[in-house]
Formats: sequence, structure tokens, C-alpha cells
Amino acid sequence: MKDQIRTAITILKNGGTLIYPTETVYGLGADALSEEAVRKVYSIKIRDLSQPLSLAVSSFEMLHEVAYVDSAYVGILKELLPGPVTVLLRKKAIVPDILTAGSDLVGIRFPDNEVALSIIKEAGPITSTSANVSGKNPPTCVEEVAEEVANKADITINGGRCKYSMPSTVVVVSREAKEIKILREGAEYDRVLHVLQGKAAGRKLHGIFMS
Repeated sequence: MKDQIRTAITILKNGGTLIYPTETVYGLGADALSEEAVRKVYSIKIRDLSQPLSLAVSSFEMLHEVAYVDSAYVGILKELLPGPVTVLLRKKAIVPDILTAGSDLVGIRFPDNEVALSIIKEAGPITSTSANVSGKNPPTCVEEVAEEVANKADITINGGRCKYSMPSTVVVVSREAKEIKILREGAEYDRVLHVLQGKAAGRKLHGIFMS
């Protein structure tokens, strides 16, 4: 596994792609800060460029490099991450527009998976999107990755079946509207909702909304 991880890091640094395990589903990774590498991910997934991709980080320091974090919400992030949650934050200029489909917001994952974290720590932020053809079911183990995807990626790392085996819960925090929105119910939804309700009450926000 260590040799595979080292190989994966080298591939990513050279603009390549990999299929990697997370605690939610298997992801299709590439250098998230390289427009050329991100285009490869769109091509492999047969995904329309109007549909944004998320990125994955391995630390809060790396998160701050790619997105703006209001000090009022640092506590929320530290309770939710690392874990099976995608948080939408305002992106920094370092993040290419192609990744976010031109949006000012970027979806960020901080996975709770040792293999993924080991790779990201050395390679930098990578794309966080399920290793499937767009619109198909996300794979929860290597055996579920479609051949048309696996054959196009430069390397596949088998980390066993994913812990939650379902997509992440997606959350957006809007400072202007003073509200927290859960855009998608996914893994550990109940825990996420509990954390957000507690923070909303403590800061007298308007509450929790399902978008």
C-alpha cells in the first residue's frame, strides 16, 4: 500500500488521475488546482462542465489555502471535519474556475480516511468526485468501479469497502443571510444536523434549512 501511495502521489504531481478510497465512496482524483488535470476528470466521468466538482484537503491549513473561512464558523468546521461532509465555502483565486463551473463557492471535503489523507498531504488538494460515469451510482468498493472509468484512470488504490458507503452530507453556510443550509442529506446526517442546530442556537442564527 505504501508503494501504491507513493506512486499515486507521483502520478498526481505529473497531472495524472487516480481512483482512491474515502469513508464515503471511491473518488476520482487529480490535481484540483490544475485546469488541465481537472479537465481529465470531467472527461473520464463524461460530466458536463456546467456541473462543479469538489476538492479534498488533508488539513485545516490546506483548507485555508483554497477557501475563505469566516472566523465565526471555524468552530462548526472543526466539529464537522474531518468526516463525511462536504462544506461549501467561498473559493480563493488559486482554485480554477473550471472546478467550480464558474461559481464563487467550492465544495470541500476533509476525508476521514488514512489512505486519502496520506495522498493529499503530499500531493496537495485533489478533486473529490465519485469514481463513476456522471449520473451512475457511486462505487463503494473497487469492484463497483465501472471498467470505462477504471481503464482511463492512471492508478486505482484498493482500500476495501468504504466505511459509510454513501455520499457525503452537503452543507453551506451563508454569512450574509445568517443561515445554515443542508443541501444534501448523506452520511452521518443526524450528527451533522445536531452539530449545526447547536451552533445555530448558540449564535442566534435563523436555523437549519433543507434546500
